[in-house]
Amino acid sequence: MNQYLDIKPEVAEALAAGKPVVALESTIISHGMPWPQNAETAFAVEDMIRAHGAVPATVAVIGGRLKAGLEKDEIEYLAKKGQAVTKASRRDLPVLCARGEDGATTVAATMIVAALAGIGVFATGGIGGVHRGAETTMDISADLEELARTPVLVVCAGAKSILDLGLTLEYLETKGVPVCGYQTDELPAFYTRVSGFGVDFRADSPAELAAAFAAQRALGYPGGMLCTNPIPEQYSMDPAVINAAIDQAVAESVQQGIKGKKVTPFLLARVKELTGGDSLASNIQLVLNNAALAADTAGELAKL
Repeated sequence: MNQYLDIKPEVAEALAAGKPVVALESTIISHGMPWPQNAETAFAVEDMIRAHGAVPATVAVIGGRLKAGLEKDEIEYLAKKGQAVTKASRRDLPVLCARGEDGATTVAATMIVAALAGIGVFATGGIGGVHRGAETTMDISADLEELARTPVLVVCAGAKSILDLGLTLEYLETKGVPVCGYQTDELPAFYTRVSGFGVDFRADSPAELAAAFAAQRALGYPGGMLCTNPIPEQYSMDPAVINAAIDQAVAESVQQGIKGKKVTPFLLARVKELTGGDSLASNIQLVLNNAALAADTAGELAKL
């Protein structure tokens, strides 16, 4: 086992017994939602995974240790500390480990820790991607590169709709990352079920999704697979409303000179304000929906 990695005993026992385990990120706890909704959501997501027969493994860096599975007090610690915790992607992990510091893991960093621990399935809200205006800023999330290099199945509600969805799909195609639509032929756009962009293939059951990922691993592909799971119909937002809020938030971020890691937290917070909190409610429901699908898929994968 890696010298910097701590696997929660419950997670280690499940992995050793071949039982289904689902990794979860921690950026959504420290940077994605305010206190106390962040802690409440983290616990609800773990409960959802257990209800679907799998073991949750929330990932973070605490005191320089890569954690595959957090205790309740550790989740509350990250939730209360909020944005004071480093938003940790691939490039940040070595420094955080060397300095003994804390980090809330992004999709990319969570995939790395999950792979180190031997966890093959990961549930999140939405992945990062190619930002709007990337043709001049070159702002492209490390999540996409990680999908190309780390063999983990990521279940999400599509790329965050604050991004350029068309370019994000083009980038994933270039990197050879299969993009699945769960019970849909169209890429969901995080807050809404439709985007106007197609996916690479459709899976209509967790068993079908697990079989595709198992085949990819058997073929020796170095990277992962992306499963996009539409937000439940009753929580989907009006595309015109959410897109108008996103356009305004993006314009404000440019005016204020916000760049790098600060862009996504700013945009999500501003969209929440502009939608009167509706986007946060939708965010919570889509994460729970993804957790359920990831747990069911991990269960099917464990049978193969």
